[in-house]
Amino acid sequence: MTSSRTRDHARTSVDGIRFAFGTLTVLPVRVTRWDRDAARAGMLWAPLAGLVVGLASAAAGGGLVLLGAGPLLAAVASAAVPAVLTRGLHLDGLADTADGLGSGKPAEDALRIMKQSDIGPFGVITLLFALLAQVAALYELYAGQGWAHGMAGAAVTGTVARLALTLASRTAVPAARPEGLGAVVAGTVPARAAAAVTLLVLVAAAGPGGALGGPDGALRYGGAAVLALVAAQGLLGHCVRRFGGVTGDVFGAVEETAATAALVVLTFGGSWS
Repeated sequence: MTSSRTRDHARTSVDGIRFAFGTLTVLPVRVTRWDRDAARAGMLWAPLAGLVVGLASAAAGGGLVLLGAGPLLAAVASAAVPAVLTRGLHLDGLADTADGLGSGKPAEDALRIMKQSDIGPFGVITLLFALLAQVAALYELYAGQGWAHGMAGAAVTGTVARLALTLASRTAVPAARPEGLGAVVAGTVPARAAAAVTLLVLVAAAGPGGALGGPDGALRYGGAAVLALVAAQGLLGHCVRRFGGVTGDVFGAVEETAATAALVVLTFGGSWS
């Protein structure tokens, strides 16, 4: 009985990893299960997918700096890689959510606006400023604090941003509509499991800061992760109140909010070593 449960748990974990990479990245990973158990495991493994995306982002930016490129080009590359590796999925969700929230219409009408293929003025403006903020923050890290901090910031941000998806999948958060990816993952992650993964990621996020800047660095990176999650949860709560729950677009908006907030907070305090 114990060995059977162990095998089932291991199989679900593998299916969850496939789910996380298959739905959150463009990497050629086939999703073998599309049920609530796989979705639960997938959202718990979401930070791992984020780490891979973050490391690719860091490699692009840091590699350019080490090859002699300027910090602005490195910042653009680090911001572009996550968009490429997700087909712009989360950016699209951010724009659609901005249009829904900005419409001022009742929940049903706002959700209909979010499903449309075009992007309205609220979405365009939100995308513009979010990307500008990300590039500007990465530039500050690469130029003011050095290539190592730029790379560490990109890697940590990618991981923490996907942790925000884990928290958005808690059992207390309902789906706004019965179909779509949001409905598949909404309400799947138990609070205790979400808390355990959060603690693990926060400790891991503080590690690069500690290695680069000692206790102050660990505090800065850990604090940036915490504040990023606070910002993401603030948006999540507003969307749940506004739409009656979450959608796939809301998940994208939550992820991009966490990513932007983490990068911005990492720039606070000026240059340090």
